[in-house]
Amino acid sequence: MSWLEALLLAIVEGLTEFLPVSSTGHMILTADLFHIHPEAPFTKLYIVVIQLGAILSVVVLYWKRFFKSWDFYYKLLIAFLPAVVFGLLFNDLIDRLLGSSLVVAVMLVLGGLVFLKADDWWGGYRDTEITPGKALRIGLFQTLAMVPGVSRSGATIIGGMLQKLDRKTAVEFSFFLAVPTMLGATAKKLWDFYGEGLQLDAHHIQLILFGNVVAFVVAMLAIKFFIHYISRHGFRLFGYYRIILGLLILAWIYVFK
Repeated sequence: MSWLEALLLAIVEGLTEFLPVSSTGHMILTADLFHIHPEAPFTKLYIVVIQLGAILSVVVLYWKRFFKSWDFYYKLLIAFLPAVVFGLLFNDLIDRLLGSSLVVAVMLVLGGLVFLKADDWWGGYRDTEITPGKALRIGLFQTLAMVPGVSRSGATIIGGMLQKLDRKTAVEFSFFLAVPTMLGATAKKLWDFYGEGLQLDAHHIQLILFGNVVAFVVAMLAIKFFIHYISRHGFRLFGYYRIILGLLILAWIYVFK
């Protein structure tokens, strides 16, 4: 992987991590489109690990919330546990799906249809309290995002809204939940990478550090935009975007590729 390819993937990650459009899916598509070898072990590792940089932007922007109370961490832990269980059970399947543009395209379209109706399902709720039960159910929604193209942020935000939370509360909890989730995913991916007898050389480590810094900076800007937009306009635009992009990718796969 070149520095330019690492930069491109990191920008895509930062822009899409917190939008309900699937950051992993967009990075897989970008890698496929620009021939960055999406099936290569290091590319798969890079796609997962640089999400950590984007996630850390949440800690910086909301640092006061992370020192608020033990109850905050308790609810995050409850919401995080389903991802741990499902991740361990289906790790091999998830890894195989990480190189598939077809899976991404199909999930983008199906998810887009869901997002077109998300605001209608929401019903204008104003609840801001996240109970342990709600946290667990949001965590179960997060497991859907293990399929590339679903969108972790989208799944958890809709999961929160279906618990009658207001948009802002659902969005912010989705952001907070991303922190332990991506820390765990990064640790697991590195463990598997070394467990397969692979090694990171100095160039790989430099690329990973570079990619995390770029994703961090870009995500800081994207978060502010997303919070402002979604609080006022809802999900419909993202639904149309997902459907159009998914259909274009399917056409590319079956007609032009």
